[in-house]
This record gives sequence, C-alpha cells and structure tokens, in this order.
Amino acid sequence: MDRKLIALGAKCELARRHFYDYCLLKAPDFYKYKYLKVLCDTLEEFISGDDDVLIVNMPPRFGKSRTMGNLVEWIFGKDQSKKVMTGSYNETLSTAFSKQVRNTIQMIKADPYIPVYSDVFPGVHIAQGDGAMNLWSLAGGHQNYLATSPSGTSTGFGCQILQVDDIIKNALEAYNATIKQGHWDWFTSTMLSRLEEHGKIIIVGTRWATDDLTGRALKHFGELGLKIRHVVMKAKNDDGTMLCDDILSEKSYEIKRATMPKDIFLANYQQEPVDIRGRLYTSFKTYDGELPRFKQIRSYTDTADTGADYLCSWVYGVTFQNEAYILDAYYTQEAMEVTEPATAEMLYRNKVNVARIESNNGGRGFARNVDRILKAKPNNKVVVKWFTQTKNKIARILSNSTWVMEHIYFPVGWENRWSELAESLLTYQRTGKNAHDDSCDSLTGICEDITEGFSDWSGYQ
Repeated sequence: MDRKLIALGAKCELARRHFYDYCLLKAPDFYKYKYLKVLCDTLEEFISGDDDVLIVNMPPRFGKSRTMGNLVEWIFGKDQSKKVMTGSYNETLSTAFSKQVRNTIQMIKADPYIPVYSDVFPGVHIAQGDGAMNLWSLAGGHQNYLATSPSGTSTGFGCQILQVDDIIKNALEAYNATIKQGHWDWFTSTMLSRLEEHGKIIIVGTRWATDDLTGRALKHFGELGLKIRHVVMKAKNDDGTMLCDDILSEKSYEIKRATMPKDIFLANYQQEPVDIRGRLYTSFKTYDGELPRFKQIRSYTDTADTGADYLCSWVYGVTFQNEAYILDAYYTQEAMEVTEPATAEMLYRNKVNVARIESNNGGRGFARNVDRILKAKPNNKVVVKWFTQTKNKIARILSNSTWVMEHIYFPVGWENRWSELAESLLTYQRTGKNAHDDSCDSLTGICEDITEGFSDWSGYQ
C-alpha cells in the first residue's frame, strides 16, 4: 500500500470539503500563512452563508487575485451549474484570470504524486469546443464563466456570483473623479444587470479612495439594507506586527514608506484612501437639541457658473459670539427655472433676514429673480443682496478652512440629510484635484461674512 497516495487522497478529500484545504493542496508553501487561511475561510463562509456582498481590501502581492481564481475553480468543483462573472481593470487582466481557471481545470495528470484538479473534482471538464479564453462552459453546462472589463462585453450572460478584482490601476485614477464615476457606472449598469436572483457580489482590491468602487458599494448597498461583510487587511497591523513577514518584512515596509509618496503608500499597504490623508476638512462640529439665540438668520448662495457646476445655498444662524449654525441647505445642478423658486422658498421658510448671492456669471439675474419671487410672498422680510466675488477661489477656501471647522456647526445627521453635499465637502482635496468646489466656496463665504464684517455693504447692490 502506497502511503504517499493514501495521504494525497486524504488531502484531496479535504480539498473537496473546504476551500482553504483546496488552496493548500495547490500551493502548500504559499498558503501556509495564517492571514490566507482567514481569507479563504471568509470566502467559503460567504459563498455558503446569507451575506449579499463581500468586500476585501488587501495590499498588493499578498495573493488576493490568486485566491480569487482558486475560488472560482473550487466553486465549479462543488456545483457545475454555477455561473460566475469576473471583472478586472482591462481585457489583458481578465483574460489572464480566465486562462488560469480554465487551464487548471484542463490540467492533465503526469505524476501520480502531484495533484491536479481532476484528483479533487474528477467529474468536472471544460465542454469540448467551448474553451475560449474569456467565455467558456463546463461539460453539461451552458456558459459557466465570463471574464470581462469596463471595455469588454457581458451581453447575454447571467451569473450567480459576481467578482470584481482590482479595478483601479494607479493613484492617477484614484484621484480622477471621472474615471471612478465610470467604474461605478460600469458596475451598476453592466455588471449588476447580469446578477441573477439571490446572487452574490465579491469586490476585491486596494482601497484607493473614499469614493472608489469599494467606498461607493459600501455606502450604496448599506443604504439598501443588504448584508455586507467587509474584510480589511493592512500590511502592518494596528498592534505593530506585520501581516506576513515573509511577503513584506518590516524593513521592506519602512523602505517603501520612506520612498513612496505618503498618500500612495498608505492606500496600497494600509488601505487608507488617498483622499482621507489629503482632504481639506478633517472634521465638522455638530449640534443637537435646542439652538442658541441668534442675532440674525443669514444665507449665502453660490450660483452655478456653468452647466456642470452646482448651486449651493446655505441658511445659517449667527450667534452673539459670531458662531454659525447651519439650519438648511440646497445643493443641486438643476436649471435656474427650478433653483430660483426653490431658493426663494428656502429663504422664506427659514425667515432669513439677509441673503447674500454671488453675482458672477449670471448670479445677478438669479438674485433679482429670487428677490422678485420673495417680494410677492406675504409678510416677506428677506433682504437680498448680490455682489461680485473677485478673490481667488482656491486661496479663499484653503486659508479659511480652519475657521470653518472650528466655528461652523452642522445639525447631527447632516451627512444623511444632505448626502451629496456632504460627500462634496468631505472629499475635497487640498491639492486642488477636485471635480467640484461649489460647496466649499459657499461655506467659505459664511466665514467671510462673519470674520470680515457683514455690516460693510460697500460693493453690494
């Protein structure tokens, strides 16, 4: 009796039962690390459990893509009726991912002591004549697997398991709002449309930005009430130990930390989004319960200069200590025929005493129309003032940011009440790499109203 073959048979039996044992059988020297067992066990629990979304954020070169490929192989071994779709950064990566899975299943046994896929799952084969690189089927199945990318296609394919792997290529993309929006549009309009009832979503990659695919998925699916599991693995743990010294030692970690740009290093190895480290506003003060006495209710409005800009209007109370308490806000890209009456209604509803409106690029006409609408309302007491802003916008925003964080109070829960506005403020980068600055510009206006002497009406109409 060959003991080596008996031992191999036992390992194959364990590999059929548990995903970690399958990975360990394929690559025992690599999957000996504890963090990989945690990852594999998490993936197996997710596949068999009732969670809807699994998000895994890990450093590069720690085996996440390799493990995701193994997972597809193991899923097909357990259930040949399953349909899996994976999305990667581009067609080259998605094709490589597909070939890895396909070639593993097709591997022919040459040595009795070296395990192959058929030792674990002997009844699983690629359908004859249906082994294309990106779209293929298992024998007896119908289009079990598709690998695609934002530039690829998924027409006619449905799946029960949807995987997305490392969709952002580099820091330039992490800072590019247009590219990140494109990823989200692709994910929601193309990938999700192929997910069948009770399907599961797995998103794996580096945590590049607060509004990357991970960030937006956490927020979106959380708001929908889906069950989400989020796994974050840092190269250096919070207790100072390394995730895996053999893959990245503390010495190598420190060399990278000292050499790489700080924001990129923290995103890659500590899963800290680049825009958290570089964002302008790190925190905002909040209030709850009874409001203080106000000496005046004011409003500041920055009108949309172009079709892509936002109108942002704040209503706030000014205390006798010259602190500002946000009472209401309006943030939109709607046309002026919508925003003029809506702004007027907000000012009237909140009993604003004085409303300042920037008159740059059409703002004067906007202000006059708002004033006209208000004057037609009974007992209107809102005084509308418009002015031309001549100071440098970026310089104003940056120089007044500390005052804004220390002296402007937001109502508790404001991030949910005005979610789009909150996202704009909380992701604004001091580097200037921002898609929009209207919210920050108008918030800065509140600061200037109070600190530069609101009673000085020179330059106002």
